[in-house]
Amino acid sequence: MAAPKKAAASTPQDKTDGGSPPEFTREQELKALRDMLLIRRFEEKAGQLYGMGAIGGFCHLYIGQEAVVVGMQMALKQGDQVITGYRDHGHMLATGMDANGVMAELTGRRGGYSKGKGGSMHMFSKEKHFYGGHGIVGAQVSLGTGLAFANHYRGNDNVSVTYFGDGAANQGQVYESFNMAELWKLPVIYVIENNRYAMGTAVSRASAQQDFSKRGVSFNIPGKQVDGMDVRAVKAAGDEAVAWCRAGKGPFILEMQTYRYRGHSMSDPAKYRTREEVEKVRHDQDPIEQVRNRLLAAKVSEADLKAIDAEVRDIVNASADFAQHDPEPDAAELWTDVYR
Repeated sequence: MAAPKKAAASTPQDKTDGGSPPEFTREQELKALRDMLLIRRFEEKAGQLYGMGAIGGFCHLYIGQEAVVVGMQMALKQGDQVITGYRDHGHMLATGMDANGVMAELTGRRGGYSKGKGGSMHMFSKEKHFYGGHGIVGAQVSLGTGLAFANHYRGNDNVSVTYFGDGAANQGQVYESFNMAELWKLPVIYVIENNRYAMGTAVSRASAQQDFSKRGVSFNIPGKQVDGMDVRAVKAAGDEAVAWCRAGKGPFILEMQTYRYRGHSMSDPAKYRTREEVEKVRHDQDPIEQVRNRLLAAKVSEADLKAIDAEVRDIVNASADFAQHDPEPDAAELWTDVYR
């Protein structure tokens, strides 16, 4: 029997709804640009530090997917919660967590969000309503549903935004969560970040139903496919889903058609796709360049845009310096915050 042919994954533009998203104001475009640049430059620096050996363990970068979390945050209000998987640094920064604390956790220092004991997949911020990246594939889906149950129980109008990828979408606990969320009309938005390759297998080879917005059909959960490379489209879809949840109508699924430029993790050479494919997405659909080009067309000067990038680079460089010079935790710290 012949081996199955290697299936090429479609690029984000192949399966998104047509039509132009609502335009952003100048202020919205500038905020989106800055927030996405902060994530991009932070991840680039994290990749450098990993290569230098300053970051150990795993390191999953978000480069290319910035529009998803930035657009969704623009649709949320104070008190709404965010929970995600292990590709999580961008989500932390988008919720307002401090770059120094995130980078210091990556390098295992005292000033990290988990005091240097958690690393990339174990950072939380009660203040910013960020409930973690989670290393177990799909684990955050049931936990995010639980956050929504807490909101429902307390009678507030907060929404739980639960992110997971196309690979995690095939986990059993995802569907158990869908069922409970719809039965109890829980205010949870399931954001499926479909970056086309999960851990390294094209979605066309791993998923019988490749339209992830339809994954809730058997539970009567509405869904929508979104161009996850356009921050305006993400924000518009986020507004729709948030309004649905706050109205007490239950959960909503958003499939974000996005793309990561790096491998699954820093140790992944990503040989399952061609360099030409990656470069085409970068050239045609890069979320940051889309905003930058719109701002230039709106007569924002190149100098002003460079100033934003310079400010962001200063923040990221300062975080890297802090993360390399902050002391490591004392050995006694191993015994704190431990449940017996």
